[in-house]
Amino acid sequence: MDRRSFLKGSAAAGAAAAAVAASNFPAPAIAQGKIEWRMVTSWPKNFPGLGTAAERIAEYITTASGGRLTVKVYAAGELVPAFGAFDAVQQGAAEAFHSAAYYYGGKHPGFHFFTTAPYGLYAAEQYAWWTFGEGEKLQDELYAGFGVKAFPAVNTCAQACGWFAKEINSPDDLKGLKFRTAGLNAEIFRQLGCNVVQLPGGDIFQALQSGTVDAADWVGPWNDLAFGLHRVAKNYYTPGIGEPSATIEMGIGRKHWDALPDDLKAIVRQASAACYQDGVAEFITRNSAALNTLINEHGVKVAPFPDSVYSALGQAAESSMNDLRNNGDDLLKRIWASYYGFRNNAMAWGQHAEQPYLNVRAAGPKFSV
Repeated sequence: MDRRSFLKGSAAAGAAAAAVAASNFPAPAIAQGKIEWRMVTSWPKNFPGLGTAAERIAEYITTASGGRLTVKVYAAGELVPAFGAFDAVQQGAAEAFHSAAYYYGGKHPGFHFFTTAPYGLYAAEQYAWWTFGEGEKLQDELYAGFGVKAFPAVNTCAQACGWFAKEINSPDDLKGLKFRTAGLNAEIFRQLGCNVVQLPGGDIFQALQSGTVDAADWVGPWNDLAFGLHRVAKNYYTPGIGEPSATIEMGIGRKHWDALPDDLKAIVRQASAACYQDGVAEFITRNSAALNTLINEHGVKVAPFPDSVYSALGQAAESSMNDLRNNGDDLLKRIWASYYGFRNNAMAWGQHAEQPYLNVRAAGPKFSV
């Protein structure tokens, strides 16, 4: 099954689930000037970094508004499936969602860029593009057709490529591999001969354990450790090239967003910004500790792919991304050009700032503690 067919199928399944759920959801509370939003998510309840980020933004909004706008969080599967969050909001079954846009790339390929893209923007750059580049304007244009307004609400930072049951020593080792991945990364690995499988995060451990997949990416050390993926695979390859960062967004039904007074709109916007910053800080902190645990307590082998594999990935990424752009509509072409144009400009300064500094730091004094 190809990526487009799979994602369209996922979207259809999510839409059907949302339609059924619409008649079962309790009505939102709107009394004495108070509003309650139901926010459906794509994450297990209180899952580190993602489920907890949904709870955090709900708490920020509720507290900052003095209870005038309260947000009740529903984990994946409580009201709709993990991949049904966007559809639930689009169809009016919930007021808000907390999810990743690239899960809904079957609706329009432009969705991918508001989560991540191969060889793309890292977390700070992604937010800079959205805030001070053209990101928000282009997202508003795209999402208007679906009746949704969205805000970046957390970012996982750079992600690992994933867990592999066997060592990868050349591009040939990828051929025939059943690999769980998501987004535009799926097409890149498909070009290299992988059989791509797309699954919600909560299904990955069982799929690896049963042999349904031979390899899987999820997020990074913190989230991967929480799922226990080290128990079923010991070869951990990083960095990945498909998700240099991954934005998780809070999406709101446009009619619910438009109905808010200006002060509550400001609270939602600032809560999203604060949670994005908090999320980046937390992922940096927790990933470092979790990586040490994986290596020192669980004997995980952490390594980059061989150069030949990265070379093959680069060629596949260039081919697939150019194909995506060339076969897209005008809006996709504008999103593509804006995203990679911003990346190129950021790289022009980054090669004189962050990148050489990190090289110098790595070669500098260790400051052992």
